[in-house]
This record gives sequence, structure tokens and C-alpha cells, in this order.
Amino acid sequence: MTAGANGDAPVIVVGGGPVGMVATAWLAKAGVPVILVEAEPVPKTDWRASTFHAATLELLEELDLIAQMRAEGLIVPTYHFRDRAAGLIAEFDFTLLADETPYPYRLQLNQQHLVRMLYARLTGDGLARLEFGAEVRDVRPDATGVTVLLRTVEGDTELRGTQVIAADGAASTVRGALGIDFDGYTYPERFLIASTNVDLQERIPGLAHVNYVADPEQWVFILRTVESWRAVWPVPAEHSASYAMAETTLQEQFQRLAPHPREYSIVDSQLYNVHQRVAATFRAGNVALVGDAAHINSPIGGVGLNSGIHDAVDVASRIVRIRSGDGDLDEELDTFARIRRQVAVEYVQADTERNTQRLKERDETRRRATHEQMRAIAADPDRAREYMRRVSLLESVRRFGVGIPPGELTAH
Repeated sequence: MTAGANGDAPVIVVGGGPVGMVATAWLAKAGVPVILVEAEPVPKTDWRASTFHAATLELLEELDLIAQMRAEGLIVPTYHFRDRAAGLIAEFDFTLLADETPYPYRLQLNQQHLVRMLYARLTGDGLARLEFGAEVRDVRPDATGVTVLLRTVEGDTELRGTQVIAADGAASTVRGALGIDFDGYTYPERFLIASTNVDLQERIPGLAHVNYVADPEQWVFILRTVESWRAVWPVPAEHSASYAMAETTLQEQFQRLAPHPREYSIVDSQLYNVHQRVAATFRAGNVALVGDAAHINSPIGGVGLNSGIHDAVDVASRIVRIRSGDGDLDEELDTFARIRRQVAVEYVQADTERNTQRLKERDETRRRATHEQMRAIAADPDRAREYMRRVSLLESVRRFGVGIPPGELTAH
């Protein structure tokens, strides 16, 4: 089946976060008319995700974003695996990948900046129409396209498109409307993310800009962005949100992390549930699920946003071929759904769960074994390089590509 029944009907992207914005920009750059709909009245300012890996930067290069992202972000070539009691266990160096990618580092940049950059660009793009304050009420795919029912301040309306890309997050209205299962589990503990403008490198000598700190009682993830230092730690299920978010609790947590003679200046804090879930399918007719609408995971590893962007570029590239007549709709969208789900399960879910368990391990024998394993990997350049290829998502992209035509795929 090829496109054509809807003439010049647009593609509809649901969700105005970074994944939806990338999908919209990719389509518009390729000359495809696109409408982005977002329930919030203005672009999102969520601080949660902040890491861009090498494989993602390679894709965003196609949207001419790298110079601005580098100018506004923080380049981090190394990161630490640490232990609260033992200190530094292993340092991992992304520059081992310099012969494979022009981006041998993590770029730390809060996700709302990518949204802002793309919003500014798309606002002046004649092929892209941005509809903020438009809540999706229902999605009805059929043989020739998709009808999307919206609720706006002016009243209910509907849009007609050739395809829908659902980037509307973990609580996806689109996924729910299609009755697609979202199997997996929710961690009993919640994660709290808090940011401070106190320089933690001054408080913890030798601290890197990205640090995974294991501890059987309370692990912590510490990273630097341009705006602040950020820490993430687990909150037990029995602790109330009001207790976890209280100023006194946040001060106690930071003082435990790094004693400071004065109070910490806390500039942002969020408490959220953490899940490991994957949609039963990433495709229903002319609708494709991407990002958190398709799969959601622990943030330990910084790959959720990145893999969501890969989803967006993959399906947008296929839609460009479908609309030009160079790709068969079913073959392309089935390939998208199969490959991106396989990556979500074999890489994103597997690695983030492994990373999380590594930090929270309570058995002392297994903890010591993990420390020795991480030291051994970091000390061996070949093993370290393979490890860095995987954590930067280069391995999955080199294996499967992103948006590769079905007939050119060789990975299984």
C-alpha cells in the first residue's frame, strides 16, 4: 500500500516534547506537511532528561542543531562509577570512541532547550503547523489515514492525516484509545530529582560531571548541567510525597551527599514514579508509537530521551519514503515497529534495569563482584570501548540503523 488517498493531507504528531518536536522537524525538513498537537498551552519546560549521547547527536546533525546545542550545553567526555563508602571505582572515557563518531562524549543539556530550539524553528516553517492547547480525545485509524478528535478552548474539532506519530508520553492518550497494552512493572520506590547551584565538585574532591554512585541503603546519581548540579535518589514507598519534597528533607539529603557549612540553594525538585514498560506493539494501522508512549524505563543510563528520538527519526524517515512513493506503507511501518521494539527490549529496558540494580545491590558479595567487573572493564581499552559503544547507543544504531529501508536491513 502506498500513500495517495489523502492527497496533501498532513502527518499528525501528537505531543510537543522533544521526541514529538524532532519528528515534526524531520518531516518538515523533508518537505512533508505536518501538524503537531500538544495539550499544554505552551512548550514544555520539564527538566527531567538532560543527556544526549553520540548516536543521537549524529541524527540531530541532520537538523543543523549541533552548533547551538554545543554552545548551550556541557560536553562531558568521562563519567564515574562510584560507591558511597569506597569512592571512585572506575572511570569511563568516551574519547575511546573518537575513531567512530565525531561526538565522543555525553552532551548535557536540559531537554526543554531542545524543545525551545525546535519550536523557534518550526514556528517559521510553512510546512509545520503547531497547535498548542489542543487535547487529543480520540484517534481513529482506517485504511487510508487517521482521524484525530481534539478539544480546544474554541471547542471540539477534528483533523485528518495520512499517519499519526504518537509522542504523547507514558500516559499516552493515543495508545489508550487504540487499546494497546503497556506491559511491565512500576518500581515500588519513586525517584526524586533535585537541583542545586552549589558546586558539588568543590564539596566532593575528584567528582566527575556524571556519576553513578552505588549504595545498598540509598544510591544516588549526580550530574552537572549548565544551570546546576543535579542529584537523583530513591524515595521508599512508605515515605509521603510531602515528606520527600520538604525543604528539611532535601537539605538532609544534600548534606548527607556532601556536607556544606551553609544550606543548599535548591532550584528545582521533582518526585516521580519510575517504570519499566513496553507497548505490545508500536504500530496500529497508520498510527506509530514513539518515545515514552511506546516504552518507558529507569533514567539510570540516560537513554530514554535518546531512544525516543531514534524512534522519531526512524518512523519519520519511513513516512517520507511512503509519501514519496518509494516505500510500501505496511512494510515500512511493520519494520519500524519490529526494530524499534526489539531495541527497546534488548537495549533500553535491559541496560537501564541492569544499571539500576547495580546501584541498589544489597548483597555484599555481588557488590564486590560488580566493583571488580567495572574496574576490569575500565582498565581494558578494548572492553571499555565496547562498553562505551553500548551505553552511548552506538552499538544499537550500528546494528539496526535508524530508518533503514526494509530491504537493506541485515541485523536480526
